[in-house]
Amino acid sequence: MTRVLEEAAVPPAPRYWLMKSEPDECSIDDALAAPDATVAWTGVRNYQARNFMRDAMRVGDGVLFYHSSCAEPGIVGIARVASGTRADPTQFDAASPYFDATSRLDDPRWLLLDVQAVRKTRVLGLPELRAVPALADMVVLRKGNRLSVMPVEAAHWALIVGELLA
Repeated sequence: MTRVLEEAAVPPAPRYWLMKSEPDECSIDDALAAPDATVAWTGVRNYQARNFMRDAMRVGDGVLFYHSSCAEPGIVGIARVASGTRADPTQFDAASPYFDATSRLDDPRWLLLDVQAVRKTRVLGLPELRAVPALADMVVLRKGNRLSVMPVEAAHWALIVGELLA
């Protein structure tokens, strides 16, 4: 019985994620300049990405901060998940590009969580990622993948953070 209690007290291993942001909306510099280097990750409007945030992401999980829709897309920083999910207020703001007229206050469709920037890195772009055979099956490198939140395998995280961005 004691062993079962001891095992239950061990926190689960961290998970790792890649989160895309357009730098004119929220850049790594914006995140680092925010109070406590923490920003609310608003505007996620894909069910699979929302479900990752809601069902799988936990405080303390590692995040590869990725700039997209810019001149040089790629990983630009290391961050961590800093909160659990809550309703994204932009879905209720008619002036927001993320407004969703069908979402209800009593049952919000879209969620956000806080992300805390840890450090800025050099830009690690897709061509460089693709050139590393050990990263060949990384989700962000799959054709047609446009998710803004996606899982990163622990081995990929270790290689990127421990070697490519060290």
